[in-house]
Amino acid sequence: MRRSIGLALAAVLVCGPGAVALAAPGGGEAGQAAPSAGSEAARNYFTDTVLVDQDGREVRFYSDLVAGKTVVIHSMFTECTGSCPVMAQKYQAIQRHLGDRIGRDVELIAITVDPETDTPARLKEHGAKFGAGPGWHLLTGRPENVELVLGRLGQWVDDRDAHETIFLVGNDRTGLWKKAFGLAKTEELIAVVDSVVDDPGAP
Repeated sequence: MRRSIGLALAAVLVCGPGAVALAAPGGGEAGQAAPSAGSEAARNYFTDTVLVDQDGREVRFYSDLVAGKTVVIHSMFTECTGSCPVMAQKYQAIQRHLGDRIGRDVELIAITVDPETDTPARLKEHGAKFGAGPGWHLLTGRPENVELVLGRLGQWVDDRDAHETIFLVGNDRTGLWKKAFGLAKTEELIAVVDSVVDDPGAP
């Protein structure tokens, strides 16, 4: 039986030691999964909306970044001096932990909530401060495109300072998605990421 949840996202919140499962939106159960890799339902949900990465390359959100991969996604903006640098440090730790799996079967995705300010050049400079390597994508684009993608992820905000501090961790191959508090202890975040990366899928 396909595991399904409302809004295609399971909800797991890291708060203190370990992960605490929450009820998923739309009446689904936490820990259940979204449509699996390559399914038309997943593509239709996440969309192939075109965004632009820190190197100025256009990417289709689902097909180029999510399909068949495990992804860690969060929202940010380069002028943020509070939570964003902390979350970038968490990405840096995840990148170090997973090594060459980043850019191969795992992608780190940071999407700006301020696309009018955050040009690819600004995002590239921001990423360089934290050692962003291959597979760490900092994304901007046309404001309406950014809003659409972040809206599908439940991360769009009208006020950039009110952006989410949540990591969305999803395995498109198996369909498992979790949420983690982006300011949690690094070892707790890595444990959530590992649980999704290594998910064997439904029997």
